[in-house]
Amino acid sequence: MSKTIKSDKEWQLELTPEQFRVTRKSGTERAGSSPLNVEKRDGKYHCICCQQPLFDAGTKFDSGTGWPSFFDPISQSAVAEKSDNSFFRKRTEIICTNCDAHLGHVFDDGPKPSGLRYCMNGAALSFVAANKE
Repeated sequence: MSKTIKSDKEWQLELTPEQFRVTRKSGTERAGSSPLNVEKRDGKYHCICCQQPLFDAGTKFDSGTGWPSFFDPISQSAVAEKSDNSFFRKRTEIICTNCDAHLGHVFDDGPKPSGLRYCMNGAALSFVAANKE
């Protein structure tokens, strides 16, 4: 897959204002605001901007934070880490490797087997349910 590159104007035509603010301007949605927090079906979570698969529902867990959380990405090549020193603290930002969308942050307080908590903005994700045929 070739890297998806678009101007802000192009992204604004494709995304809702909230999706644009979160993914293209490194925003954060309000805790508890995403319907994906309560999504329990099997399936995959994709980047809202480019539809690259990012997380499998089998790695999702309730972190109690108010944001969809996962203990592992679908593959190590799906997401990239970036240093984030905003708000006077050091964090690790997670971005989509295909379109550089801001997805959220990763923390080292997650469950086994990884011990990681990928705390993602629901506005940055779309859910595709597994086909149960």
